[in-house]
Amino acid sequence: MAKSPEIHRQVTLIDVANEAGVSRATASLVIRESPLVSSETRKKVEAAIEKLGYVRNLTAARLRAGQSRVVGLVVPNLSNPFFSRLLAGIEEILDEAGLAVLLANSHDDLGRQHDVLRRMREHGVNGVIVCPAAGTQENWLAENVLGPMPIVQVLRHVTDQLDYVGVDYGLGVRQTINYLVGLGHSQIVFAVHGAMHSAYRERVAGFSAAMEEHSLSGDSLLVMPMRLTDIPAATKSIFEFSPNCTATLCFNDVIAIGLSAGLYDLGLTVGRDHSLVGFDDVHNGEIIRPAITSVATHPTEIGRMAGIRMLERLQQPTEAARRVVLKPELMIRKSCTTAPAVLREPQSRR
Repeated sequence: MAKSPEIHRQVTLIDVANEAGVSRATASLVIRESPLVSSETRKKVEAAIEKLGYVRNLTAARLRAGQSRVVGLVVPNLSNPFFSRLLAGIEEILDEAGLAVLLANSHDDLGRQHDVLRRMREHGVNGVIVCPAAGTQENWLAENVLGPMPIVQVLRHVTDQLDYVGVDYGLGVRQTINYLVGLGHSQIVFAVHGAMHSAYRERVAGFSAAMEEHSLSGDSLLVMPMRLTDIPAATKSIFEFSPNCTATLCFNDVIAIGLSAGLYDLGLTVGRDHSLVGFDDVHNGEIIRPAITSVATHPTEIGRMAGIRMLERLQQPTEAARRVVLKPELMIRKSCTTAPAVLREPQSRR
């Protein structure tokens, strides 16, 4: 029969007090850095803490104070490095304020999002920063999942009733189209994938508007597979969809990386035979050859602004909701060139 693992009892404040030969109240005053304790007594208690390895139970202390000093963060896809950079920006701001971040993945599923938000409320978080799952309705507050708890929407906008921090996706798309048209491209495909949400709709609308401004067709949208490993084989569909296509704008860098590999497999050289632009600039486009031009949306900065907005909301809970939209930046690298005068026919290298 397997032996049960030994469970070590956590050292308590009473243990510290007994070791130092003081009362629990006195030990507590030392922990809270009270000036009412003598230097000699403080040294005894600190020595006992060091000897016993005591760690203060902040959860209990904060529950007694009526606050957790924890902010929840709900994102739809933890496998996307964009969200790790978003988290880094949020933590940078909240750490300085003495708040921790409780991270959860909704998997872009409405049911799971509902459950995650309910659990966060049960855990007593002070507020939640959430990238809403696709399909989240404007009246989602009517569900009363979080009650009066402060909420900041990030990246995807659902309702004007809540604070929002995001990026001007439409501007990023227009910057790209203007750049490609300036290089002589007129047959441009927008390779997209993923669920329908505000960020998706804003990019698509931006593409249509920018193309129409140049008297070009704005309905050249082509859906790509979700998995990176499936995208290279789907690259040929670009030329089946638009035989004279010379440039492709990608919904994100995942698609751009997959198409870069797929174009190579078709015997086409990115930056010579075909121009390619990513979006978000988080998938190490600079270390791929040729380096991929991408629209930088600066997720770390978005995270910082979301963290700041949450702190402001916690301090001013009745303030009107605010909308903070950051500008993107087109990072021009080697994956784009002037439109070729003569198109090279795709030909598999395999």
